[in-house]
Amino acid sequence: MENTKPTNAGEVINAFLKAMNNEDFTAARQYARDDMKFVGVLGSRNGADAYFQDMEKMKFKYEIKRMFIDADDVSVFYDINMGDNTIFSSGWYHVIDGKINNIRVVFDPRPLLERH
Repeated sequence: MENTKPTNAGEVINAFLKAMNNEDFTAARQYARDDMKFVGVLGSRNGADAYFQDMEKMKFKYEIKRMFIDADDVSVFYDINMGDNTIFSSGWYHVIDGKINNIRVVFDPRPLLERH
């Protein structure tokens, strides 16, 4: 059933994060609306193209710990491997018609800001 399209918000987010982990940004991009907005601790991006330009460089890996689904909203607790740091984070995704239109991610940024 790998070729079936996700039918609910939870399936969309699972497929999106799986594609991101596999560095298949073309597949991941299919789950994002062109006007998607991202708001994170260290910055924000307007538009899916701007978001994916950054993600292709950073190549984060997501290890889902828990996911909560409420209609078109999905909350994910995950460890995000950001290269030298793995940081426990929370992401809030909003899905419209099978595509992500809003992502908000929060985490403690201190490990990224500290210089050794």
